[in-house]
Amino acid sequence: MPKPRLESPWMRLWEGQEDRAFVTTMGFDVNTFWFLLEGPGRFAEHWDNIPIPRSDVFSTGETRLGRRSLDAAGALGLALHYLGSAILEIQLQQIFAIIPSVLACYLNFSLDILLSTLRSLEEARIALPRRLSEFKEYEALILARHSMLEGAFASIDGLSLLSQVLDDPEIENATYNGWKTDHRISNVLVFSPKGTIIDAVLNAPGSWHDAHTARPIFEHLHSSVPDGFYLVSDTAFPRGPQSIKGTPFVLQPPTLIISTDC
Repeated sequence: MPKPRLESPWMRLWEGQEDRAFVTTMGFDVNTFWFLLEGPGRFAEHWDNIPIPRSDVFSTGETRLGRRSLDAAGALGLALHYLGSAILEIQLQQIFAIIPSVLACYLNFSLDILLSTLRSLEEARIALPRRLSEFKEYEALILARHSMLEGAFASIDGLSLLSQVLDDPEIENATYNGWKTDHRISNVLVFSPKGTIIDAVLNAPGSWHDAHTARPIFEHLHSSVPDGFYLVSDTAFPRGPQSIKGTPFVLQPPTLIISTDC
């Protein structure tokens, strides 16, 4: 290409502004991408005002946006491509028309900025409801479809992801899942009836059972959930405080997790 940065696959994707293409490659639609990009404290503000960390420049120096190979949108796109696509770094170099050293530098910086941006956004929080009115709102949404589940405010489920086999025998044993007869990483997610994730345990050893992986969530339920509210789960999780007696946390009736096939 005579002008690779102007005719790169990324530029074609960006100029198209199509939801399907954005979701497929980065996991977000166009509106959500712009929401992360523009506004006070958002990604573009950090990218435009913070010098890219390098050993040969001062961290307090001025940014030189005209000398950068990617603008703020391109840097955010790079970070989201890396997080949302199982592709090699050499493919990222081709997609964004940048050399390996620039890719490594921009990717590390972009991921740091993205993390800082998400931590500042209320919409990006993964946390249980904080007000009684929120619990009641979630309960009402569930009761509208499942009238017998009075007190339910969310659901919990496990997500097992394939893991690469490593030479380290300890890691290999920790990730081996005998039920699935392969190597896995275990995750447990709590979903509100609105479809948002409100609690999670990530990257636990694949050899762990969902009930063991979810122990931190049990503690959150014990300490943060009002009386009378509970999660809905399948039979992979314990039912009631007695059946999870072996966990290091003492659970009370308000934190019951019931088993259902609904």
